[in-house]
Amino acid sequence: MNVTEVTEVTDDVVRAFERLIPQLNVSIAPPSKEELAEIVRSPATILFMAHDAQSKSVGTVTLVVFRIPAGFRARIEDLVVDADARRKGIGEALCRAAIRQAKEMDATAVDLTSHPARDAANRLYARLGFMKRETNVFQLAL
Repeated sequence: MNVTEVTEVTDDVVRAFERLIPQLNVSIAPPSKEELAEIVRSPATILFMAHDAQSKSVGTVTLVVFRIPAGFRARIEDLVVDADARRKGIGEALCRAAIRQAKEMDATAVDLTSHPARDAANRLYARLGFMKRETNVFQLAL
C-alpha cells in the first residue's frame, strides 16, 4: 500500500471518489471531475489517495491548510477507507501523510472532528496523539 498526493484528476480518481464518498456519508454526492480538479488546484487543500498492491484506490483524506491570526493551522477532512480494505493500516497511513505535510508547511496544529459512534476512527486518532478538546462545535447549515 502506498499513499500519494493527487496532483491530476484522472477518470480513475473520479471513479474512486464515486465508490468511496458514499461509504463516508450516503447523503453526500461524490464530487465531479471539475470539483476534484478545484480541490487539487487549491493551495488550501492537499488531497491524498491510498492504493493497494494492485494499484486500486482504497482510501482518501484531505488536508486543509489556512492562516488565521492565531497562526497557520491544518485540518484533516473526509478520511475514508474502502470497507473491503479496513483494518489494514490504511487510515493510519493516510493520517500520517497528512500530518507529515502539515508539519512540512509549519502548521501549529492539526484539528479534526469525528462522530462519537465511529469507535475505530476515534481509537486511531487517539493512537496518533490527537487529544479530545473540550469545546462546542457549532454548524450553521446554508
